[in-house]
Amino acid sequence: MSFEHGLALMSVNERREPSIAEFSLLGRDWELLPGVFSPTACFSTKLFASWLPYAGADRFLEIGSGAGVIAVTAALAGCRSVTAVDIDPSAVENTRRNTRRHGVSDRVECVQSDLFSALTDPDAFDLIFWNSNFIEPPTDFASDTPIRRAIFDPGYQAHDRFLTEAPRRLSPQGRLFLGFSDLGNAEHLRELAATHGLSIRMERSTVIPYAHPIEYQLVELTRKPEDT
Repeated sequence: MSFEHGLALMSVNERREPSIAEFSLLGRDWELLPGVFSPTACFSTKLFASWLPYAGADRFLEIGSGAGVIAVTAALAGCRSVTAVDIDPSAVENTRRNTRRHGVSDRVECVQSDLFSALTDPDAFDLIFWNSNFIEPPTDFASDTPIRRAIFDPGYQAHDRFLTEAPRRLSPQGRLFLGFSDLGNAEHLRELAATHGLSIRMERSTVIPYAHPIEYQLVELTRKPEDT
């Protein structure tokens, strides 16, 4: 069921007209460039943008910013410095346009990056979030377009990289969150987290009653205490 849902999301996005569009979400209007995953194609962006604990987070990092809804929301919620990264240059430009549209371009830096690769060292963030590509496709499926990469993660290779690198980018009291779902491979995620010395805690979840109900999950990844 999870792979079929991913294919449906892929189809919805790939059938869009090749022109700039507008959409409404969270009481605001946004611009959507061709080839960028639509935040209205599913509920995840709306939910995670509303659930993230921005309060007290001076520096916020979003991995996979897409159209920029969560990065803009973080800035409007009081994060003084927001870094929004995406591997797709169209998504970077889309985020940049929406930061200008909503008057937060002075607080949001838009960076083209494959996860953390283009970030300077030693950037440290109070809050890091990734609305992950949690659907694990068959091994012979090609995730070779920006839309496919936004939905599918073959072998959870991107998740492994995220769990390896993200904790190093946290400030001493920083928090690390992942947008996930019961369509994801929770067992694989737990195994990867354990390998990197991390525990998984459910911050918040809700079930959306599609034809096949889906539980969206905001999970926090925390360092396991050192053995004494």
